Amino acid sequence: MSPLNDITKEPFIGGHGPNGDEDIVAEIMGRRFCPSLITTHTWEEFKFAGHRIKITEATDSYGAVIWPSALVLCYFLEANVKLCNLVDKNVIEIGAGTGLVSIVASLLGAHVMSTDLPEVLGNLQYNLLRNTKLKCKHEPQVKALVWGVDLQKNFPRSSSQFDYILAADVVYNHPFLEELLLTFDHLCTDNTTIIWAMRFRLESENWFVDQFKTMFHLEMLSDFPSLNITLFRAKRRPKQLQ
Repeated sequence: MSPLNDITKEPFIGGHGPNGDEDIVAEIMGRRFCPSLITTHTWEEFKFAGHRIKITEATDSYGAVIWPSALVLCYFLEANVKLCNLVDKNVIEIGAGTGLVSIVASLLGAHVMSTDLPEVLGNLQYNLLRNTKLKCKHEPQVKALVWGVDLQKNFPRSSSQFDYILAADVVYNHPFLEELLLTFDHLCTDNTTIIWAMRFRLESENWFVDQFKTMFHLEMLSDFPSLNITLFRAKRRPKQLQ
């Protein structure tokens, strides 16, 4: 029996209706507000977990803009608090970018470790602080994580125990897919659940999913054909079955 069967089943609220995925996509994208005035700082506002979240972006980096997969993941976390109860849970987000997913997880009560490459941590820290200070049960933390590099040194398995790994749009046309897989493997214990929103673009994404399945039980929670986004949940396979 898959370990996923031990998780209480609950439908993804707002799933496909008579209009396919159009209604749910409209609801998700409706959480986003873009200012009409051009300013020196690019920013957007979102409504999740009962809060207005203002995110500062940087157009010169993939890691500093909001991608639709992040909105899908945020909506899932907000709409399915029984299926994915984050209160007092240890959560790490990989490829956090601007920090929107980490902010929503923090507002939902999690102990959050928000990670990304060193060059985007300044903006990430700024967004987390401005949107969570005095609003969250636990103050989110920010830490550099280069996929596949010094994992045991920076995230020792003895002290880095995570209930959830969150990831939005970390698989795309980049040369570090094997390192990403190593990172998932290192950060997971037998009790860790991965919640992962992924947009399919190229064949490399299918290769990654195939490799991922050799190490993890993978379950599709919902998909959005109009966005080419699929939401997954995963648990580690027993080592002898890998």
